[in-house]
Amino acid sequence: MIRRLTGMLLAVALAGCAANSGNDSGQAGMRSGEISEQALGGVGAEPGSIAYFQALTGDRVFFEVDESTLSAEAVSILDAQVEWLSVHRRYTATVEGHADERGTREYNLALGVRRAVSVRNYLVSQGIAADRIAIVTFGKERPVETCSNEFCWSVNRRAVTVLAEAAVS
Repeated sequence: MIRRLTGMLLAVALAGCAANSGNDSGQAGMRSGEISEQALGGVGAEPGSIAYFQALTGDRVFFEVDESTLSAEAVSILDAQVEWLSVHRRYTATVEGHADERGTREYNLALGVRRAVSVRNYLVSQGIAADRIAIVTFGKERPVETCSNEFCWSVNRRAVTVLAEAAVS
């Protein structure tokens, strides 16, 4: 319960940070069965929409320093993504890998790839078709927060699942 509440508070804080920075695609994910108009920015998101996915399921997972291993909390969020993507097959996903500002550009690009691959591999292992999931790395190039302290670094060490409607052939 405390972990879930902490996660929701962090998600609310990240939503504010993401809205202020304009650097990150999507909004911070929330884990909650209840969705209010306020949590969705007053847009009245439709079930099955991308905004609904971001608010209900959560669109990002976080990593420890120099890690690409999924935490238990990350797996929980990814399990919710698997459930949502299994029902809403009209969407494809691009997993963006990100890193904090420490380290070289090359190192952080490689770390972003490892994080995105870790998320993609988990989604595929749980039954999401591999051809529905692409990956991209941004390394340290698209921070959510720009300051040199642990809070900023921790929110920048992430993988974000960005949805798009699949092209109809």
